[in-house]
Amino acid sequence: MEALLCLAVVLVGVVGAGLLAYTRVNAQRRAALGDARADAQRWYERLGGQLMTLHGDEPAVRQALADAGERYNAAGSQLEQARTPHQFALARETALEGLAYIRAARTALGIDPGPEVPALAAARGVGQLTKEREVDVQGQTFRAGPQPGRDTPYYYPGGRYQGRPVPAGWYSTPWWKTALGAGAGVLGGILIADALFSPAFADPGYGYDQGYQEGFGDGADYADDQGGDYGDQGGDFGGDQAGDFGGGDYAGGDFGGGGFGDFGGGDFGGGDFGGGDF
Repeated sequence: MEALLCLAVVLVGVVGAGLLAYTRVNAQRRAALGDARADAQRWYERLGGQLMTLHGDEPAVRQALADAGERYNAAGSQLEQARTPHQFALARETALEGLAYIRAARTALGIDPGPEVPALAAARGVGQLTKEREVDVQGQTFRAGPQPGRDTPYYYPGGRYQGRPVPAGWYSTPWWKTALGAGAGVLGGILIADALFSPAFADPGYGYDQGYQEGFGDGADYADDQGGDYGDQGGDFGGDQAGDFGGGDYAGGDFGGGGFGDFGGGDFGGGDFGGGDF
């Protein structure tokens, strides 16, 4: 009888410990979900506020605001459908991309771009344009530069096209959007990327080796930062939820509703060009 009583006490203790652990894990998950939702909502609302106050007639301004508006709509849709911290993080990234276009619009307006925003995940290690350049590909002329102009009205916050890093800057046409790339298609887009960002166009003293090393370092730092930021929030932020948006626009189509195409992880990791400025 005493043995049975002891066994019952042990079983009650085990069940109680299990329930306590389960309750703690659920609390951590709810906290992580709440934090991710609040963070995404904050950047989304900031993007909406900026869109309401900015106006301009210059082509570069109009285009940047149109791109920001697309990201605002996409982020809103993602927020409505989000159920996990990972999904809210995707909505946050889309809103941040919209704010990158807002900063570009403010620059094109000749006013202060405003406070910095967190770096975009897809733009880590790709650098930014520091000089103007012009190339001819398949009978078409493509231009790019660090400042908006009549010939470069399309801003791009940085990312990857078919594994090629594309630095942030202003371009003559949104060639990274396959459907809008003036008929260039994927092959043409690769040729454009190779022509625009070959070592011959790199800034003096900056080449493949240095770019690769710095880009790899940036990627490693980003992974460490993300792990630190979200590791204490339940451990689910990028594990089982990694495929939640995998079939939608974020992973396979337009990153956040617009111009990233196949950007994302890419096949090149940190990238041959990563880390520094072009």
